[in-house]
Amino acid sequence: MKIIVCESYEELSRKAADIFVKQLQNKPKSVLGLATGGTQLGMYQELVDRYNAGEVDFSEAISFNLDEYCQIKQDHPQSYYTYMNENLFSKVKFKEFHLPKGDADDLNAAAVEYEKAIEAAGGIDLQYMGIGVNGHIGFNEPSDVYMLDSNLTELAEATIKANSRYFSENEQQPTTALTMGMGTIFRAKSLVMLVSGKSKAEVAKKLFDDKIYTDIPATLLKLHNDFTVLIDKDAAEG
Repeated sequence: MKIIVCESYEELSRKAADIFVKQLQNKPKSVLGLATGGTQLGMYQELVDRYNAGEVDFSEAISFNLDEYCQIKQDHPQSYYTYMNENLFSKVKFKEFHLPKGDADDLNAAAVEYEKAIEAAGGIDLQYMGIGVNGHIGFNEPSDVYMLDSNLTELAEATIKANSRYFSENEQQPTTALTMGMGTIFRAKSLVMLVSGKSKAEVAKKLFDDKIYTDIPATLLKLHNDFTVLIDKDAAEG
């Protein structure tokens, strides 16, 4: 595991974008794994700025997102499809982009189809991630058992609480999601995790020690042979 401590969130975002751009320069036809959340926003803005400046080309790349809420439609303001479209896909041109179909009639079948699509694309070259306050990756929540492949899952109470700020008081908040499985993530050739803010400091300590915690999914990634963590000082020293 490679740990890069950044002085600020802005530096973290720039370095995350640097890795992204280098990947596309080395392999224009890359398959990229993308993530949502507040921590990723700075990186996406950096990528849009560099795209507009002619510094990076996405036109041969394919992307797959980690997860998507169920119980809301794709065009819902808080769907991850909407997030990705507003922050990246409407501003740069990918060859293809994919998210799990959280509004499918048969959610289990949708998870299987998503896994097959990733396999058909040749697997993920570079997977980006954030980390939940409870150590979840995608929506792989703390558990005694982890699913290998993309699957339908229930969200932990800590996750629902953390995400409640994005939903209005009287709005139904999703309690289930489709997510890449831990195996799907682990099969990516390279992993990059972005960790920002004092709220992530406690879980970051567990990420950086010499143990694997079965109730903190993110710590399983310590076993990957190409895992980079970009962390700002608030999270590193919080």
